[in-house]
Amino acid sequence: GERIGSYYLLQGSDLKNHSVIYDRTHSSFGELKKGMFSWDHILQDVSWFHFSAISPALNDSVAAVCLEALQAASKRNITISVDLNHRPKLWKQRNPHDVMSVLLPYCDVVMGNIWSAHDLLGIPLDPHLIQTSDRTTFLQHAYETSIRILKRFARVKTVACTFRFEEGEQGILYYATLYSAHQWVYSSVYRSDQILDKVGTGDCFMAGLIQGLYKHLPEREIIQFAAAAGFGKFFEMGDATRQDLESIKARIQLYV
Repeated sequence: GERIGSYYLLQGSDLKNHSVIYDRTHSSFGELKKGMFSWDHILQDVSWFHFSAISPALNDSVAAVCLEALQAASKRNITISVDLNHRPKLWKQRNPHDVMSVLLPYCDVVMGNIWSAHDLLGIPLDPHLIQTSDRTTFLQHAYETSIRILKRFARVKTVACTFRFEEGEQGILYYATLYSAHQWVYSSVYRSDQILDKVGTGDCFMAGLIQGLYKHLPEREIIQFAAAAGFGKFFEMGDATRQDLESIKARIQLYV
């Protein structure tokens, strides 16, 4: 590629008016091709491989590289996780169902939400769901979405779903669910009247989820930690977090 890909986050007068412009044409990542990587070398001493649905969304060539990587990781019995980030602007005229249905059979852990599971995998979504639906309704839908993913993709053993709702001009309501090891659990409800930024919250949640699963923690502890990590990112500007384990654990205690 000729350059590093980039994106521009345009912040409006409030958090509801954020807009993202992707600039990926002729980027190094966007021009990846099969056969460019020595996966035997890259995956040495690797126990976990994570990827985002943003990557295969770029083009068919990058999607083929993703598949190549997943096949190589699978042969080595490496745990594979995916974040179902749905970015319609990146998919353009391509059908995400066709691409993601080829990649998901290699995944052990799936993280997303009921809307991205519908958009990327074709998992049924209740058309009558609205933001004012009560939490019990959303939890039940997350359970049904999780079960459908588990039944469709035999290798998947863990599904996590997040819920993020705007409250007022600057507030947020946030919680998450987890189906793992035949157990269904959900986090405390996190609420704040004012946040700083939404960028990176899903990444923080995913990092917390991976840590808990990697350490074989109890399912309830895993989802509480992951949700607290994701919620904490709302109070930091920018794409990176400065949270540590102790601050996340302290936040859990505030919302138990």
